[in-house]
Amino acid sequence: MVPGMSEPVSHFTHVVRAGRLVFVSGCVATDAQGRVVGGNDIVAQARQVHENIKRCLAAAGAGFADVCKVTVFLRNVGDREKVNTVRKEYFGPHRPASTLVEISRLVRDDYLIEIEATAVLPEPRRPAPRAKPPRPRHARARRK
Repeated sequence: MVPGMSEPVSHFTHVVRAGRLVFVSGCVATDAQGRVVGGNDIVAQARQVHENIKRCLAAAGAGFADVCKVTVFLRNVGDREKVNTVRKEYFGPHRPASTLVEISRLVRDDYLIEIEATAVLPEPRRPAPRAKPPRPRHARARRK
């Protein structure tokens, strides 16, 4: 279970980590109790969706800078620019690959947007090699 996320409504999990790969299931605009956030306001729903993605990424040890691909499902493709404005708030200068699909319905009629994401965690840092301690110098017997 991801902190701050409601229980999945079906047989799935919100986020899966497979090695360095992180798969975030499609996130919708719900709060921790499963209530829709934002009503008919696409900007408010998009913000909640990104907050939910952030929670899922954090649970897997990732952040928005690790996201390499998103798929955005919109009920109205005309909302693309409004969603893009919110997306820039969360991703900053980072630009993942992206697919946008307009669809007629989501799992609930009051959802306007759903976004899924894939992230790749960085290679684990290897510790710097330790310097070898100097070899002790043994006193040599002097020849006379």
